[in-house]
Amino acid sequence: MSDEINQNDSPSESTEELSSKTARKREAQRLLELGRRLGELNKEQFASLNLSAKLAHAIEEYQRFRSHGAKKRQLQFVGKLMRHEDTTAIEAHIAHLDGESAQAQYQFSQLEQWREALLTEPDSLTEFIATFPLVDRQQLRQLIKKVHSARNEPDQKAASRKLFRFLRETSELSD
Repeated sequence: MSDEINQNDSPSESTEELSSKTARKREAQRLLELGRRLGELNKEQFASLNLSAKLAHAIEEYQRFRSHGAKKRQLQFVGKLMRHEDTTAIEAHIAHLDGESAQAQYQFSQLEQWREALLTEPDSLTEFIATFPLVDRQQLRQLIKKVHSARNEPDQKAASRKLFRFLRETSELSD
């Protein structure tokens, strides 16, 4: 009889079963966190995702709930629905929205370089216009002028941020 117990409870089977269960729990937790992150997106960001209608509705319901218990139950449901979704595409899109992806960081760096060049080198304006032909030239010139004419540091920083936002919007239009 002890031989039968040893055969059924072999260490390799229990280890495989345990790791499998642990892996499933880890995956379920990852999907819950992803669902929670989707629930934190604003309407424009949420609309840019390509989700199934059922999942989109479940996330909208999650955003609507105020009760902690109701949100928790709905999040469990969202996690269950996400098992049938392409989560790699969703994660990549969220990483891009968060600016965590390498591409987003590169674009941010490029825009910072454009802003610095536009503020320090007069010839860079024609380069920028050639690179982004859809740019509103008049507004670009006005924003550059505002940065240069700012009288104190807070005003200059604010004008510089406004210029950066304009450059980001312009680059997104051309993509």
